[in-house]
Amino acid sequence: MAVIGAGWAGCAAAIELAQAGYRVTLLEAARTLGGRARRVDTDRAHLDNGQHILLGAYSETLRLMKLAGVERDQALLTLPLQMRYPAGTGGMDFAAPSLPLPAPLHLAAALFKAQGLTPQDKLSLARFSTTARWMGWQLDTDCSVSELLERFDQTPRLTKLMWRPLCLAALNTPPERASAQVFLNVLRDSLGARRRASDMLLPRTDLSKLLPEAAAAFIEARGGTVRSGAKVQGIHSIEGRLWQLDISGAAVGGTWSTYFGGVVLATGAAQAAALLHDIPAQDTAALCGQLTAFEPEAITTVYLQYDAATRLERPFFALLDEPYNHHYGQFVFDRGQLDASQAGLLAVVISASGAAAAQPQELLAEAVAVQLAVDFQRPELGRPDWFKVITEKRATYACAPGLRRPGNDSGLPGLVLAGDYTAAAHPAQTYPATLEAAVRSGVAAAALLKRSAVQ
Repeated sequence: MAVIGAGWAGCAAAIELAQAGYRVTLLEAARTLGGRARRVDTDRAHLDNGQHILLGAYSETLRLMKLAGVERDQALLTLPLQMRYPAGTGGMDFAAPSLPLPAPLHLAAALFKAQGLTPQDKLSLARFSTTARWMGWQLDTDCSVSELLERFDQTPRLTKLMWRPLCLAALNTPPERASAQVFLNVLRDSLGARRRASDMLLPRTDLSKLLPEAAAAFIEARGGTVRSGAKVQGIHSIEGRLWQLDISGAAVGGTWSTYFGGVVLATGAAQAAALLHDIPAQDTAALCGQLTAFEPEAITTVYLQYDAATRLERPFFALLDEPYNHHYGQFVFDRGQLDASQAGLLAVVISASGAAAAQPQELLAEAVAVQLAVDFQRPELGRPDWFKVITEKRATYACAPGLRRPGNDSGLPGLVLAGDYTAAAHPAQTYPATLEAAVRSGVAAAALLKRSAVQ
């Protein structure tokens, strides 16, 4: 079996196939495993191409990490659900208690203790949660998140301080353009599920180590092969029984072809469309049309390095993003509290960052540093020793209402799709473009390929 693409979807599929006893060949065009959630080796430090938060609800991701030998407590810092802004910024302080209260009592306790919200705001949030549960977290017709919040009579302040940042963080799409149904799916599995499902999990290590490199070791230990720097240039069906892959790259010594009984195509949607386009089959035209219709959304992470003694009060804070006021940052993470080797390094995340990323990097980094200095009332934060701005231009796709997404089945025997852009078996299980969505898709693709191999 071959898996094309060693992002999180490809790694998940490869682990599942290797665990089932198949000899897997994992092919990755880049030098570093992880796809759009990977380590980036810069001239300053080893960084990630984006700071991520996982959730306790990411059941498949956590299962595969455990299967691949990743120690959860060493790899992730677990924090109760929270939305906490720096004091004095006009934000809010909402945090679920660390005590093991059952859901939804932990959210009720957090709401009761929350500061920075008026009684009307708190009533609005309680009404949203109660109504969404009564509706079974389902809409008859999808709409934008903004329309949903208006329908649920959410206050402007609560929308600004909680719902908008949650929507940006989860869907990487502004609320006025984001799918309310997909947003409700995420809320159901986190806020609406067991208490631990709402926990926030912050990576202590780089993203490539968090799963992809462990997946590679898992595959190789079971007789498989992992090749980075190996780009698949073409896919050809051989009498409907085998798949010929044309591969190029220094890692394979030029260009060569090899054959497989089954293939998981786990590249990005656009790359998958390019490979499928050359397969002479009428059914691929409609699929390629779907794959090329996704509208990309960018994520920018601004890394600011200070003296190693620099430390925030908590591992991360929410920030009031006001682009019109040159305040672009939405969350800031103290990397030193996650990894001692990164002491003094702050990572500021800007989701749906197209407009902000269009600026010169120096100006954006300066604006973010000034934002931190003002918000935390610490002038020294305005003068970092160095900075790095990393923008993943195609980090996700715009998760719009009613977005049509292809399934894992390509319609071609022995060839399946895997990626965060694929649709789940049921609309209620559909996630936005997150690590969990990618992993679930990889697991589903592997299951589909195993069933076809048995037949």
